[in-house]
Amino acid sequence: MNPEEIKGTQQTAQTVNFIRTIIDEDNRTGKWGGRVLTRFPPEPNGYLHIGHAKSICLNFGLARDYNGVTNLRFDDTNPVKEEQEYIDSIIEDVHWLGFDWEDRLFYASDYFDTLFDYAIKLIKAGKAYVCNLSAEEIRSYRGTLTELGKSSPYRGRSIEENMQLFEAMRNGEFDEGDCVLRAKIDMASANLNLRDPVMYRILFAEHHRTGNKWCIYPTYDFTHGQSDSIEKITHSVCTLEFEDHRPLYDWYCVHLEIHHPQQIEFARLNLTYTMMSKRKLLDLVKEGIVRGWDDPRMPTISGFRRRGYTPKSIRDFADRIGVSKKESMVDYSLLEFCIREDLNKTAPRAMAVLNPLKITITNYPDDLTELLDAINNPEDASMGSRQVPFSKEIYIERDDFMEEPPKKFYRLAPGKEVRLRYAYYITCREVIKNENGEITELFCTYDPETKGGSSPDGRRVLGTIHWVSARHALHAEVRLYEHLFTLEDLNDIPENEDWHNFINPKSFEIITGWLEPSLKNSTPGSRFQFERLGYFCVDADSNESKLVINRTVTLRDSWAKINK
Repeated sequence: MNPEEIKGTQQTAQTVNFIRTIIDEDNRTGKWGGRVLTRFPPEPNGYLHIGHAKSICLNFGLARDYNGVTNLRFDDTNPVKEEQEYIDSIIEDVHWLGFDWEDRLFYASDYFDTLFDYAIKLIKAGKAYVCNLSAEEIRSYRGTLTELGKSSPYRGRSIEENMQLFEAMRNGEFDEGDCVLRAKIDMASANLNLRDPVMYRILFAEHHRTGNKWCIYPTYDFTHGQSDSIEKITHSVCTLEFEDHRPLYDWYCVHLEIHHPQQIEFARLNLTYTMMSKRKLLDLVKEGIVRGWDDPRMPTISGFRRRGYTPKSIRDFADRIGVSKKESMVDYSLLEFCIREDLNKTAPRAMAVLNPLKITITNYPDDLTELLDAINNPEDASMGSRQVPFSKEIYIERDDFMEEPPKKFYRLAPGKEVRLRYAYYITCREVIKNENGEITELFCTYDPETKGGSSPDGRRVLGTIHWVSARHALHAEVRLYEHLFTLEDLNDIPENEDWHNFINPKSFEIITGWLEPSLKNSTPGSRFQFERLGYFCVDADSNESKLVINRTVTLRDSWAKINK
């Protein structure tokens, strides 16, 4: 999808928010010469989730709307946790959302030599030192929000000694944990991030891009701002948890005397019933609670893609929730509303029965099969129609029949007439039960004068139900998904409570579906509305011998009802 097509699917007018206000003011004053250069900087230690999608849409959207550009940069500073699999998945996800960085794909590891030179510069300026305290001792010396930190006994080392020790760290002459390089800032600062933060640590781990060239690696805080600077970023947009890190971001840029981007923080996405911790999502995968990062129950972009969500629906969702400085909780039903809005216009219709009840039409010819016209999408006439087979034996949804119905039950019941979608009026004449009293079949009659679903005598029926021909139906494995967690706000889990206790044991169910035969050659990723049931997508597990269908979302739209 090209930028103009994306723009057409996004907002038609720029939404006013505090970030746009900042950019507007920068452009008015000429701060960046009218440039807008943003970046999306994921760490390649997991798959992207819906919260990252918000950041992607924001960063690429801001650049697009201000005629700027966006870089994709991997902050790959921890070789212990990073994998090529994650890099590949991130590239695929950002492209799938509809965004492109052209030739501006960067890695923090591209800048390791420059970052090392920056560290040397700070050492020579007396603003960095090698510290031999252990990690636990550093935490202890750091103090708390109510207690000042105390200086490391190694803080007073000379520039010459620090240069020698840092070079020895670089050459692999120390073991992991023996020492680190720290910035010399202010151990009495009210901001804990300024209490001599670690800049480099020793890691004897092979890096996915630099191999074994380095055994010291810069920390995220030392890498992030300098990478922005090297790329001449103008607006470094990040989530609110980095607000307390901004003074450190600024300190490095000022004391290194380098290009100084403006860091702007916004509230991250909190979504009901949804886990956003990358560490806990990894636990779900490793523990086999889900079937991988792209399990349709996962909040990952790849999970939503496999479930049948569209890029447009996620971009629409990101636009609707907006941008603010205040943390809030977004109802998951808004996300479902966005996918319904998109698929209602774009998904072809089909008929499927997921809880079948057999009907034999006693006055219909035994050997006759008719092909009936069915509309592919009433929202888009250009999608045309298809033909569905009709025969003596059909299946309907079991819920569409009641032996003793209440008032205003407009579906099938003994002696009652209903319309079969695109087919005929039928009337239930007899209910067949087994020895346990369970209904196994219905005997019905049809009116051959009502072909197409209307009566020449003008009589009306209030109920219309869907069906499939028993003789022609496809069998499919249908996977039904619910929320992976039972708790609406997962931030409410007490610290001493195991979050595993809130996993929904009914989040995944497999049933057999009976589908109209037009879906026989459907390929993975194909999306449909099963009439009266919801939106569904063909799963990647499908093959020539097995059709697997995921339920994307039901037809119920609680968000729209709530917000009337």
